[in-house]
Amino acid sequence: MSKVTSKLQVTLPKVIADRFGIRPGDEVDWQVAGEVIHVIPPPHRRPPRLSTAERLRLFDEATVRQRAYEAQIKAELGEIEQPKDRGWTREDAYRRGGSD
Repeated sequence: MSKVTSKLQVTLPKVIADRFGIRPGDEVDWQVAGEVIHVIPPPHRRPPRLSTAERLRLFDEATVRQRAYEAQIKAELGEIEQPKDRGWTREDAYRRGGSD
C-alpha cells in the first residue's frame, strides 16, 4: 500500500511499475470508476490484451487455487455446523415483514 505525500504524490510500487513497463518520466492516466481509481499505464507500455482462451485458463487456475484455499480453511476450522431447521424460510420472513 502506498502513502499519499503532503504534495498529494503517490509512489508506484516497483513490482507494478516493472510489470507494466512504467519508467520514470512516463505519464500515467487516472480514471475514476465509482468508488475506485484506476491507474492507466502509457498506451505504448500496456500489456497485450489476453485472448479469451488465455483469460479462461487464468480463471480456471484461480478457481483451482480458491478451492484449495477453501479446503485448507475447512480442514483447519473443521466442518462448519449446518443451521438447524428453524421452521421458517427466508421467504417466509420477507412475506411476514409485509412490504406492501
